[in-house]
Amino acid sequence: MNKLFVFAFIIALQACAQKTYLGQLEPMGKFPSELKEVSGMEISKDGKVWVVEDSGNKDNVYLVDQEGNIKKSLKIDHAKNKDWEDLALDDQGNLYIGDFGNNGNERKDLVIYKVPNGEMDRNKPNAEKIEFKYPEQEKFPPKKDSLYFDTEGFFHLNDHLYIFTKNRTRPYSGETLIYRVPDKEGEYEAEFLGNLFLCNDQDHCSVTSADISPDNKTIALLSYGYVFLLTDFNTSNFSKASIKIVDINTSTQTESVCFVDNNTLFIADEQNNHGGRRLYKLKID
Repeated sequence: MNKLFVFAFIIALQACAQKTYLGQLEPMGKFPSELKEVSGMEISKDGKVWVVEDSGNKDNVYLVDQEGNIKKSLKIDHAKNKDWEDLALDDQGNLYIGDFGNNGNERKDLVIYKVPNGEMDRNKPNAEKIEFKYPEQEKFPPKKDSLYFDTEGFFHLNDHLYIFTKNRTRPYSGETLIYRVPDKEGEYEAEFLGNLFLCNDQDHCSVTSADISPDNKTIALLSYGYVFLLTDFNTSNFSKASIKIVDINTSTQTESVCFVDNNTLFIADEQNNHGGRRLYKLKID
């Protein structure tokens, strides 16, 4: 990975002059104590907000209102929350749960659960399994300079799920690796689409959630305190995408993002020593 690090360092030098914009989070409400660790969030076309929590929590998807109150809890059948990290929805209303949290880069059982839209009216919706692996990962775990295979963000587009990995490299390279897998049940080798340099600040530049706008023109990548907005991208080559960095001026653990419309995001944070457990709105126009 040494050449990769040098390449990333060169890009980092070029990116130093990139302007960072200040965003203003609008508090919407606070999640109840049962939802201390909201790690993924999606909003359906009819305005339903769904959230999940990460490792150590229940195998449940929660319907919440726009103040964070729980309206319904669904236990997902044939699914185990080893480390649920994000949610995605497709145009048919099928829900995808990313069980790909992998802090130590040791897992060999990465899976995305697909909950068909028709199952969402049941108390225990049945889930299908989309199992996958990263073909570039050869060791479990790899060396410290190759810790690219934790994942906390993905979205659905055109029959595929696009995955953005969370960088844990030492020294820190500032990149996310981009993969995609089909949105159908099965076992797959994820297709590697390239790497994208975000920034070289380890505290702010690792992807914790992702979503794409309803018009498919803007991708939001969330990190701790930053939102990266990607436009003018090609799904087969993200390297030429335009990136706008928005500083949302928070020290809480921001873990979830989703588009409400083309110009509005919902963002959620986990509870930590700085506060959190809240739902926010962010205008990005």
